[in-house]
Amino acid sequence: MKRLSFPKSKRLLSNSQFRAVLARKISVRDSLLTVFAAENDCDCPRLGLSVGKACGGAVVRNRLKRLLREAFRLSQDRIESGFDYVVMLSHPLSKKMREGAGQAASAEPSFKQLEASILSLAAAAGGVAGRGGRRSLFLGLPTRSFSSGRYEPNEAVG
Repeated sequence: MKRLSFPKSKRLLSNSQFRAVLARKISVRDSLLTVFAAENDCDCPRLGLSVGKACGGAVVRNRLKRLLREAFRLSQDRIESGFDYVVMLSHPLSKKMREGAGQAASAEPSFKQLEASILSLAAAAGGVAGRGGRRSLFLGLPTRSFSSGRYEPNEAVG
C-alpha cells in the first residue's frame, strides 16, 4: 500500500498563496464545501483550508480542518495534480452548524461526506480550471452570486 504523506510542500501556507488562488475566481461548490482552484507549477495538488468563525468555536473549527486535511491526504492520489485548491465550508453548512450548536445532534458532516465532497469538487474544479471554461460551477445546490456587485440568482448546474 502506498504511503501518503502531507508535508508542508503540499500545503498553501501564506496569505499570498491563498490570494493567488482566490484571484483566479474559479470555484465549484456543493451543499458542504466550496473549492477554489488555480494551476500551479508543482507536480502535486496543494491544499489550503479556510474555516470561518461562523462554523463554531475553535474546537469545532480545528476538528473540521483535521477532517478536511485527512480526507485530502488519503485522496491525493485521486486528485488531479498541478492545481492549488482552497477549500471553504459552504454558507448553508455554516449556518446549519451555527443553528445546531446547542443541540445534541450535531450538524457536523462526517468524514465520508467530506471526503466524497472533496473528491467530486476537486475533479470538477480541475476540469473548469484546466479548460478555461465557466468560472463557477454549482453541483446540486442553487446559490446566488455577488460578482456584479448586485445580488443576482444563478442557475444550478447539475
